[in-house]
Amino acid sequence: MDTPRAGAARGGDPDQEDAPASPVPARVIPADGIPGHGGPADGLPVGGPSAAGDDAPGAPDTAVRAARPPEPAPRTGGLSRRLRAAAVDTRPLAVPAFRRVLIGQGASLVGTMVTEVAIPVQIYAVSHSSFYVGLAGLAGFVPIVVFGLYGGAVADAVDRRLLCLWSSLATWAVTLALLAQTLLGARSVGLVLALVAVQGAGFAVSSSTRGAIIPRIVPPDLVPAANTLSFTVGNVGQVAGPLVAGVLISLPHGFAYAYAADAVLFTMSLYATFLLPSIRPVAARAGSGLRAVLDGLRFIGGNPVLLMSFGADIAAMALAMPSALFPQAAASRFHGGVGLLYSAVAVGSLLAGLCSGWIGRVRRQGVALTFAVVGWATAIALAGFARALWLAVLLLVLAGAADLVSAVYRQTILQTYAPDEMRGRMQGVFTVVVSGGPRLGDLRAGAMAATTTLTAAWSGSALLCVVLVVAAALAVRPFWHYDAHGPDAQGLLP
Repeated sequence: MDTPRAGAARGGDPDQEDAPASPVPARVIPADGIPGHGGPADGLPVGGPSAAGDDAPGAPDTAVRAARPPEPAPRTGGLSRRLRAAAVDTRPLAVPAFRRVLIGQGASLVGTMVTEVAIPVQIYAVSHSSFYVGLAGLAGFVPIVVFGLYGGAVADAVDRRLLCLWSSLATWAVTLALLAQTLLGARSVGLVLALVAVQGAGFAVSSSTRGAIIPRIVPPDLVPAANTLSFTVGNVGQVAGPLVAGVLISLPHGFAYAYAADAVLFTMSLYATFLLPSIRPVAARAGSGLRAVLDGLRFIGGNPVLLMSFGADIAAMALAMPSALFPQAAASRFHGGVGLLYSAVAVGSLLAGLCSGWIGRVRRQGVALTFAVVGWATAIALAGFARALWLAVLLLVLAGAADLVSAVYRQTILQTYAPDEMRGRMQGVFTVVVSGGPRLGDLRAGAMAATTTLTAAWSGSALLCVVLVVAAALAVRPFWHYDAHGPDAQGLLP
């Protein structure tokens, strides 16, 4: 469940209600990193063209209304209508900026996954040590925790376009440095680990900033659809990136080809970020130090809806994430198929994204998130009992589908429940949780497998996740009754 998460609907009929006016242009960068911006349908501020229009990078904020795609024509026909309603909601693509964002996002994510595969393979090729490969994960994680929290606080105090642009440039520079050390034949594990640490810091800041901007580019009722499209494209990258990496690395000088491909693809993200207008905080300028970080944590602690959404996320990843057990299961139970086990969840999320048109129409998002997490953990638990590879893979695909749904609702609640002046800090915490949760899950699964059995480590804790999440959701009444169209949600979105 190491995937980024999504957005929420607002009052009344989402196909008839106009988006509320905003004191700034509605602008966005999706959760994984390619920015765009929206104004009225033609991408210009209300009142006609101006220098602050769709193609004016860094232009100052002006009062605009969030871009609203044309309403779909009335649908007729029973089965045909139901199929169209279930298909992925593509209305956000009518916003030119978001369309550009999604294209850049897809390209850069493929490159990111190529590098994520190339780095550990290169480290092992140089050191012949799995210990150093493991250190790469630690080297990237620590900066993500520190800079994720701090970067989110900074994003609430400065122009988010500039912060995202500079942090993205830092990430891109690391990719170029990885390419340079390969071409120069440095063969230094220490140098690669240092670059991984800098890359983690840049990623944490840019990710926190991007997630805070999504509600500023699309109308509130299209936030779930926009995030679903982002996650679906992200899952395509998760599937395609490793395949591309495998081909490139197998070539002579393959590591150089891999890093070069990432550097080229990432330029599409940089270009989209450069085209953003100025995205300043809506409220008064906040601080960006430790006190601002602590204010964000206190805000989460004082809001049961946000606290429960984070808690469900942590429980799902820490208690029901079996990926660390796949090598053992493939070797001792299925006698092969480790690649199928690792890819099944991403395939399920991708398929669910293609059938996600209904997600944005759900009002009781707390209930929906609870059922999605329960679906994830139940499918994981059943997969742990499976003795046939095909059945385990099928259940993991179902788990991946539930993961996509839960990811969308978690990010939706987070982005739309919190006020704009807190969104950067909320996304900073989210970045830390999403990055750290799976690592906690790997640690828990490995320790349990070493002291108990494979089935207990895989299925036992997943069943515990079901019990805990259901009990907590029922106990936290504001979360269970949370209505995305209700006054609580509407009151917090600027």
